[in-house]
Amino acid sequence: KVNVEFVSANPTGPLHVGHTRGAVFGDALAALLDFAGYDVTREYYINDGGAQVDVLARSAYERYREANGLSPEIAEGLYPGDYLIPIGEALKAKYGDSLLDKPEDEWLADVRDFATNAMMELIRTDLGVLGVRMDHFYSEKSLYGTGRIEAAIAELRKKGLIYKGTLEPPKGRMPDDWEPREQTLFRSTAHGDDVDRPIMKSDGAWTYFAPDIAYHWDKIERGFDELIDVFGADHGGYVKRMNAAVSALSDGRVPLDVKLTQLVKLWKDGEPFKMSKRAGTFITLRDVVDEVGPDVTRFHMLTRKNDAPLDFDFARVTEQSKDNPVFYVQYAHARVRSVMRKAEEMHLDWSDNAKLEDEAEFTVARKIAEWPRLVEIAARNHEPHRVAFYLYELASDFHTLWNRGNDKPHLRFLHEDNPEATAAKIALPRAVGV
Repeated sequence: KVNVEFVSANPTGPLHVGHTRGAVFGDALAALLDFAGYDVTREYYINDGGAQVDVLARSAYERYREANGLSPEIAEGLYPGDYLIPIGEALKAKYGDSLLDKPEDEWLADVRDFATNAMMELIRTDLGVLGVRMDHFYSEKSLYGTGRIEAAIAELRKKGLIYKGTLEPPKGRMPDDWEPREQTLFRSTAHGDDVDRPIMKSDGAWTYFAPDIAYHWDKIERGFDELIDVFGADHGGYVKRMNAAVSALSDGRVPLDVKLTQLVKLWKDGEPFKMSKRAGTFITLRDVVDEVGPDVTRFHMLTRKNDAPLDFDFARVTEQSKDNPVFYVQYAHARVRSVMRKAEEMHLDWSDNAKLEDEAEFTVARKIAEWPRLVEIAARNHEPHRVAFYLYELASDFHTLWNRGNDKPHLRFLHEDNPEATAAKIALPRAVGV
């Protein structure tokens, strides 16, 4: 029983192409595990308990003011993207101008909930366009005020892993949770981390790590045998502390595998194209899918291992050449389907006994025979890119065999004057198609 948590983007804007890679990787991994016989739950953790959703609320409120005929005041630090304009209009439709004269503390909670729900609806829709489905959406906010964070920390305290202390100032970039004062700390070094981690600030407020500990404790309590988290590369420094928390909470019984997806570099008009959610100039998941389609997007996102950077060239992913793995695999599939359609028109009885005589035929057959082992290894190592690589290699071998038939007619799959030979030959493309 495996929990695969992926995407989990802050509900502060549409999914961008970086999120797209994590969505495709997580969904492909979940599908691979499901195919291999695992009981899989696909899960999205909604980061709706932190300060970023307050920023979203203030940004949406400015668009609400704009919808009421006032000039929006998009201060530095707010989200300026046009995607908030419809939310401002929806707020006006619900509240009219009744929020305009109220102080922030009277409208913030309502606008925050409204905007967060609207953004999550947009995210769900975009994931659907990409063909990604989730079994469960888990709200960070549900952890607060319910005793769940306290229960998880109490579990660590029972194991002697919670103490009061002051950490040495870290070298390099200063993390948000460091204070030159005594804090409540998790002894994560006892489970492989480099330093112990703050879970409660000196003022009694939880750090951002505390609800994450509680969330993973909840996963363990739900009976999962294995946890997989798919994070962006910018969360690399989070891996050891999260592994330490899960190891401590489960007494090493439940493994956690954190998979990092590296950056996607977009190319547009021959130039690198950068994105920024705050600047409002980013390329969204929907932009990419509308441009090249969901199938092309998904396959290309798997043509590199998840922890390797990926170039996404809008021209290359749609060109019809061997250098485009998406086209090359789709073309092999189209050739297989054309053979099978013509075979059906010939009203042949299927034969599972392929008569192989050429090395190109044996090459395809050997590649097909690799499939069960390939699935086993890819699932065990959580590496869905292996399937994409395999499909490209299989397509290449199949195209080679197809082209051999141009020079050697007896290697062609269809022989209209010899149904018996055709029935034997089409066993190979039939297996490729499966």
